[in-house]
Amino acid sequence: MELEQLRQLQAVAEEGTISAAADALHLTQPALSRSIQRLERELGTELFRRTKNHVEFNEAGELALAAAADLTARAETLRRDLAALSRKQRTVTVASAAPAPSWRLAKLATQFMPGLILDPELAANPERADADLRITLRPPGHQLMTEDLYANVPAEHRLAGRRHVRFADLNGEPFLVLADIGFWMDVVRSHLPDSELLVQRDATVFEQLLAHSPLLAFSTQVSQPRPGRTSIPLADASAHATFFLAPGPHASASARELYAAITRS
Repeated sequence: MELEQLRQLQAVAEEGTISAAADALHLTQPALSRSIQRLERELGTELFRRTKNHVEFNEAGELALAAAADLTARAETLRRDLAALSRKQRTVTVASAAPAPSWRLAKLATQFMPGLILDPELAANPERADADLRITLRPPGHQLMTEDLYANVPAEHRLAGRRHVRFADLNGEPFLVLADIGFWMDVVRSHLPDSELLVQRDATVFEQLLAHSPLLAFSTQVSQPRPGRTSIPLADASAHATFFLAPGPHASASARELYAAITRS
């Protein structure tokens, strides 16, 4: 007995005739008839009262139909549960101090373990987060990347020609800041106490506003160039970050496999 035969039995009940059920299942009528006859032989009983143009379930058929509904429903539940388990086993949670190292990790995951699903989130204290992988600002762990902060200013701004600037040069200037930048927000707030920070959550709206605004912004070496604006490196030590990748204490097997692949590369 196969699940497909049980689904065929259900189709006959829904459509009323073997011919209509065959059309619904994209089978020929003889093929469906033979399949149902095999099912009847396996069950050791006929399931229908057959007439010239109609089939009607007999008592055994009604019992088989009820069982078919139960078994196919349980099979579908099992299929969904197994798919969810497979997805869970392929999903690695990531707690990161900033977004850029998560992007870097995603590229490495694609390189070393295609099909792995990363579930990143920004964390104020990633070293304490209950995640498979943690991206922190200090060891222990594998050095994943460095990131440097730049002041992104309009081409006509007074500082546009400078080779580098410091936060002190920028304090008091109004800034447009993207919301989800992780620990960088604390850095910016602490070093620009006199600046008005206009925080925007939508990245697309942020870029549109910046393209038509004299406001200053921040960028890093992974940011896309912005026409009509220039990025000036910040010389302050706090404008430079090194990120470290480490597995959490309860990291999944997939997370540890990815971490091992990255550290070997």
